[in-house]
Amino acid sequence: MSDPATMPAAGGPDWDAAKAILNEVRHALRHFVATGESTLIDLRAQPFAPGDLERLLAWLGRGEVEARVEALGPTRVWESAVPGVWLVDHRDGDDQRLTLQIEVAEFPEILRSPAQDIEQAVAILDARLGAAADGGP
Repeated sequence: MSDPATMPAAGGPDWDAAKAILNEVRHALRHFVATGESTLIDLRAQPFAPGDLERLLAWLGRGEVEARVEALGPTRVWESAVPGVWLVDHRDGDDQRLTLQIEVAEFPEILRSPAQDIEQAVAILDARLGAAADGGP
């Protein structure tokens, strides 16, 4: 977890927006533990004042896992310092932010292989193995 000495001070108006979201995250974590159901919190829909988002991200900290997905623009996914709390930053082809979400889950949905893709996996692998046996790559 993040070092408490590097976190913004708790208290005062600079803390209120982050505190509200962190309480929502805490509720979502409890719900996930009890039911296994994930929760998405849309940070772009929050009425943040200048600096609020940065304070929230500082409070959440950074964990050890980060991923990048290329689909209609880059998407960065990173684990916060709080287990089960992920940040998902979707951008368009011009690198403009489309959404920024907190996802409370075992792992982010965007990193899950779609079932239909997995169903085709054996056929894809068979085709590649057949091409390799014929001298192809």
